[in-house]
Amino acid sequence: MKVTVKLFAFFREGRFKIENREYPEPMTVSEVVTGLGIDLEEVGVIMINSRHCLFETLLQEGDDLAIFPVIGGG
Repeated sequence: MKVTVKLFAFFREGRFKIENREYPEPMTVSEVVTGLGIDLEEVGVIMINSRHCLFETLLQEGDDLAIFPVIGGG
C-alpha cells in the first residue's frame, strides 16, 4: 500500500521531509516510526489524514502520516 509520510522538526535530519512510501498490509503507525529509526518515546504527535491517532492504528492505502517530535520548552 502507498502511504505519504511527513516528518517534522529534527526528525527530518538525515531522513526526508515528505516521502511517498510503499508498505505491506497490515502496517501499524508504530512499525513505520520504528522502521524510520525513530524512538517511540521521542514522538509527541502522530496524525493520519490530519486527525490524531495511536501507535496501534493500522494504516490504509493513500493515508498521509505526519510524525511530530516531543517539543520541550521552559
